[in-house]
Amino acid sequence: MKKALFILFNLLTITAMAQTKGRFEVHDLGNCKLHVYYTNDALGDASYIIEGKDALVTMEQPLFKDNVAEFDTYLSKLDKPVETRITDYHVGGTGNHDVVMAQGMPEFTKGEVYGGMMKGFTQAFGDAMTAMPTGKVSEVPFNATQTWAGVTFEFRHGAASDFPGASILIGGKAYYTHWTPAKAHVSHLQVSSPAAVDAEISEAENSLASGATLFIGGHGGAAERDAVEFKIAYLKKMKELLAENKTAQAFVDAMKQAWPGLPGEAGLEDLGKALYK
Repeated sequence: MKKALFILFNLLTITAMAQTKGRFEVHDLGNCKLHVYYTNDALGDASYIIEGKDALVTMEQPLFKDNVAEFDTYLSKLDKPVETRITDYHVGGTGNHDVVMAQGMPEFTKGEVYGGMMKGFTQAFGDAMTAMPTGKVSEVPFNATQTWAGVTFEFRHGAASDFPGASILIGGKAYYTHWTPAKAHVSHLQVSSPAAVDAEISEAENSLASGATLFIGGHGGAAERDAVEFKIAYLKKMKELLAENKTAQAFVDAMKQAWPGLPGEAGLEDLGKALYK
């Protein structure tokens, strides 16, 4: 995982200045509204606003200045106070506002892996990035449920192969993970080892068992149950192909044959290198 994270900024530099503005969509979860902000940034990040009756909660605020401005403008138009700001997997443009993070994640963001990644982003993207947050950080224990803006947030352990962030069940209806499930080939940044395949299968199965009807992530946005079911079937087939093929190229060829024309095929070479290193 460490190697993959450190090369992330190199892979994305060429798209940094091609960014256009993002877009919002709104999902009614019954007890709250979930506003999804597709940043359209170089990292494919998504940010969220959970709108309760009288207050708001934000999650994963954007990292780039243009997106921060667009997000903050939209936020202000909702005309409700922000009760809590959650930074889970992605440090972003929360400024001097207080934030909450899953237990252990604040220390991890200061360490070699995450800290080095952020330094790489700074080198790659320069002034396009917003200033790093300066607000007070509070930690939420895993397996704890908090209520903010009248909405429950259940902090669960995320995939064992990932950062020590949380999978969060929001209002019993939306399940947040680091990566949104998608009907596409996975990135080598998400699945960087054979062990990560098992970890992602386990977490995807946990998300289905949660009772959620909407599945969201820090990369990607929002998806429905069928995307999670596809992800599980895809990863189980990937595990079979890993066992059957002795070289990275044979694995890549087998993946292409199993899912001809599936989006993300261009990334299979990097996936193969990660899984056969």
